[in-house]
Amino acid sequence: MSGERWAGHGVADMSFSVVTFGCRVNQAESLRLEAALLARGHEAVNPERADVVFVNTCSVTATADQGTRQAIRRVHRLNPAARIVATGCHATRDPSQVGALPGVVAVVPNGRKDELLEDVRPLRLFARGGCGADGASLTGPDDGHARPSTDAAGGNAEPATGSLPNDPCGGPIPGIGARTAWTLRVQTGCDERCSYCIVPATRGPSRSRPIGSLLAELDRLAGVGYKVVTLTGVHLGSFGRDLAPGSSLATLLAAIAREGLPMRFRLGSLEPMDATPEVVDLVAGESCFLPHLHLPLQHASDRVLASMRRPYRLADYSRLVNEVRRRLPDAAIGSDVIAGFPGETDADHREVLAYLHDAPLTHLHVFPYSERPGTEAARLSGRVPGPVVRGRAAELRAAGRRLSERFRRSQAGTWRQGLTIEDGSVAVTDNYLRVRVAAGLPRNRWLTVQVTVAASVLV
Repeated sequence: MSGERWAGHGVADMSFSVVTFGCRVNQAESLRLEAALLARGHEAVNPERADVVFVNTCSVTATADQGTRQAIRRVHRLNPAARIVATGCHATRDPSQVGALPGVVAVVPNGRKDELLEDVRPLRLFARGGCGADGASLTGPDDGHARPSTDAAGGNAEPATGSLPNDPCGGPIPGIGARTAWTLRVQTGCDERCSYCIVPATRGPSRSRPIGSLLAELDRLAGVGYKVVTLTGVHLGSFGRDLAPGSSLATLLAAIAREGLPMRFRLGSLEPMDATPEVVDLVAGESCFLPHLHLPLQHASDRVLASMRRPYRLADYSRLVNEVRRRLPDAAIGSDVIAGFPGETDADHREVLAYLHDAPLTHLHVFPYSERPGTEAARLSGRVPGPVVRGRAAELRAAGRRLSERFRRSQAGTWRQGLTIEDGSVAVTDNYLRVRVAAGLPRNRWLTVQVTVAASVLV
């Protein structure tokens, strides 16, 4: 398989595989699904051997759509007996097309993803059952409610069980899905209307999990040994606005910092307008937050940003990243840029390259513009020819490589905290460098490492 992540472990009972495309939110939701299935006694294997294959699709680009369809066809070709359940954004946007693919027995939209196992229960995919029922919510009984109450002796009452790590059937420990860190979705949906983006149509309005529920889950994750958690959302910075009473991302981060858990936290992609002074203060001032932010730019031309309906201008973005760099001199600061947006001129493209030349960024994700049916941008004139889009994207990627190399060299000789991953011979530093370390260490251990240019790459 290429372009996707799949879960494969192995314990007992019926077998499954989860194939994941796209963003950290999809990854977080797949981890939760894997946890629920493992906790119910099912066995995770590769897609070619699985009884049931769950495909968590992406639709951010046409390439993502095509990749998910190809993966489903490939699974069916290699494993014709597998029953395939499709969910995610492509499955939500075009359920009839996805549902007609060979081997697909169910299509579950994003709005029902947390109830996926309940929705597919009539299909009896796991007829032998494991230690739990097929039809259980992935959110767990405490989701959407306050934290467990304090008992008369002053300790925490027994937390509710469900798909979370202390499920009575035995839940995941670090290493599930070949991952050492956990990705936790704190919010989904989006109320913004960027002109190129299909996600609000496939994810719906912004919806946040209550802070108490999140803290309870983090308690359990800490209890089974997770040392790093990435907090993610479709529009992470909108966290809490839909809650009653209203809350905010800064409020959530402050609550996490007060909790004093033996773990550290990364923030997922954060829109520039949502990286408020309060959020930057918390990331810079609280040791539980790792020095790493991902702040999507999308473009450096104010004219193109306005056409994209991005609610900031280059000067606003530049002030923000300069302040983050001042407060966190060694931080990883990533960004996203779109190449070839409709109406983009050579001069607009040069503005992006000019900004990137001196920007305090450390890595760059480049996306050639992909028309999404139903979006405002799909109706714009001035389409950029495909070869021009590809050429501009190549130039932006080269600029991104220069930024990464500059950051790596700036870190040479420094000592950083790193968490071992994979077989223990690799560590990811607090500021998101991947470094080689001496063999023989267990995974999921913090250690102090010295960064060298030869042995480090950005994750």
